[in-house]
Amino acid sequence: MNHIISIEDLVFEYEREEKLEPIKALDHVSIKIDKGSFTAIIGSNGSGKSTLAKNINALLLPSSGVVYVKGFDTKDETKLWEIRQTAGMVFQNPDNQLVSSIVEDDVAFGPENLGIEPTEIRRRVDASLYAVNMYEERRKAPHLLSGGQKQRIAIAGVIAMKPECIILDEPTAMLDPQGRQEVMEIIEKLHNEGITVLLITHFMEEAARAERVIIMDEGHVAFDGTPAEVFANAKKIKALGLDVPFTVEIADRLRSRGIDIPKDIISMEEMVDYIACRFK
Repeated sequence: MNHIISIEDLVFEYEREEKLEPIKALDHVSIKIDKGSFTAIIGSNGSGKSTLAKNINALLLPSSGVVYVKGFDTKDETKLWEIRQTAGMVFQNPDNQLVSSIVEDDVAFGPENLGIEPTEIRRRVDASLYAVNMYEERRKAPHLLSGGQKQRIAIAGVIAMKPECIILDEPTAMLDPQGRQEVMEIIEKLHNEGITVLLITHFMEEAARAERVIIMDEGHVAFDGTPAEVFANAKKIKALGLDVPFTVEIADRLRSRGIDIPKDIISMEEMVDYIACRFK
């Protein structure tokens, strides 16, 4: 398989004050991410999902084990440039990512730091803003935009650096439902264009839109599979203190009343189509 990210026996510990034991945030995690795939990683607070994302982007380095990004070891300081160019990262608070007073200048910031020549920067900025449906707002000040628009600008800034993989660490956590929908549509569009997407989220409906779902619990991988495979374990997932997608919850209640709902139905559209065909 063509793995763009390969995580092998990863342990990460946060050091604490003298004489206190370090906190083990990741405990012997091994994951491989295929090029061009769309993977969602979910888990409760403290499960290790954000720590995992930062290890992939080399913002954090393993205490033991290894993380490879496109074959580069994240602990190799001489390859940090290549790692960050391959795997761009978007964080949950867009205000912490915007550095300029004009939208298009903000999107240009990354390519300028890469030493890209001005004509190519202009082309990349325009293409990135079109990709996130924000070209018309290119001359506005970021503080005048909505939360969803700001996050789309943050994503455009990463796209402009042409990464092969985008890691999004709870990018919709601070957004209203409309903003979340806007960002998810952009994420799916990027995936359809061939970019590898790694989405860290606590919204189950967002995770259900991915090709693969990984559930983290106390630094371990608790579940790993397609959304249908993972969410078929609704009771075990709830035992971890997590919810399941609303459609999965409804399907479970219908099954408890003797209605045979297929296990692979996880979206509301699938549920409506099945019930309409079953009971017409």
